[in-house]
Amino acid sequence: MKKYNLTMLGEFILMGLTDLPELQAPLFALFLMVYMISLVGNLGLIILTKIDTKLQTPMYFFLRHLSFTDIGYSTAIGPRMLVNFAINDHAISYNWCATQLTFFSVFITTEVFILTAMAYDRYVAICNPLLYTIVMSQGFCQLLVTIPYLYSLFLSLLIIIKIFTSSFCGYNVIKHFYCDTLPLLSLICSDTSEIKWIILIFSVVNLVSSLLIILVSYILILIAILRMNSADGRHKTFSTCGSHLTVIVIFYGTLFFMYVHPKSNQSFDTDKMVSVFYTLVIPMLNPIIYSLRNKEVKNAIPRSWKKCINILLKMHHC
Repeated sequence: MKKYNLTMLGEFILMGLTDLPELQAPLFALFLMVYMISLVGNLGLIILTKIDTKLQTPMYFFLRHLSFTDIGYSTAIGPRMLVNFAINDHAISYNWCATQLTFFSVFITTEVFILTAMAYDRYVAICNPLLYTIVMSQGFCQLLVTIPYLYSLFLSLLIIIKIFTSSFCGYNVIKHFYCDTLPLLSLICSDTSEIKWIILIFSVVNLVSSLLIILVSYILILIAILRMNSADGRHKTFSTCGSHLTVIVIFYGTLFFMYVHPKSNQSFDTDKMVSVFYTLVIPMLNPIIYSLRNKEVKNAIPRSWKKCINILLKMHHC
């Protein structure tokens, strides 16, 4: 592979998922469909939880932000990936590479803490129902999403500045389909130990703290459910956590597989497949899971649709 002088060209070359020409069109069609389903599904959930009066609760406030973060990091990756397939253009500018990684990092990190906030919300709702409206006040809920956004932005900018102010060797080929941290670090000639320590420490802190809160919340929820006398009550209470638990298992399971699976010569290809799953497939699955497993969301869809039809009819008569 030819080496380039980054200071002159100011761009990177993304290797993409595959270099086989016969797979470009099928993969473009597949990922276009995945991205569009994700976009429509998450936008639909945002609109639904905003306009339906019965979904004006903290649970759906957090769900709205979960959908927003899903749109955020899938949009940071998806459109650029589709361009690579469509016109076979694998070059990405130096500045756009930094921008892509910044947006992806902000939204994926924020999602971790939104899922954590949702677990805490379920704990308060089930274990302290009488105090629920007091504890999960509008101001507190807004704080639980504002802090993760600001923290994620700070952390992402810290890492991006550290990476993009380092000295690159001149070899500008990224062995991935988007600008990710580890492939970029492999292109840096200067000492990367400080950046790697920052990434490692914050990643461990983020995952361990969020998982700890989620595990403690669900252990307390399970204890509260087991103490209930009615089997129907236990089932009904646990069903309110079903969608969130499913999303948690898929999201964290994918992240753990990404970083824990044994490294080998094929690990780059495995990492790409896992990355596709959590950057594009999970944002598509989340609104589907919440739509299929949540009765309140399913009931809200026809109500909101009827409301929209009535508004359109009134506008037509006017």
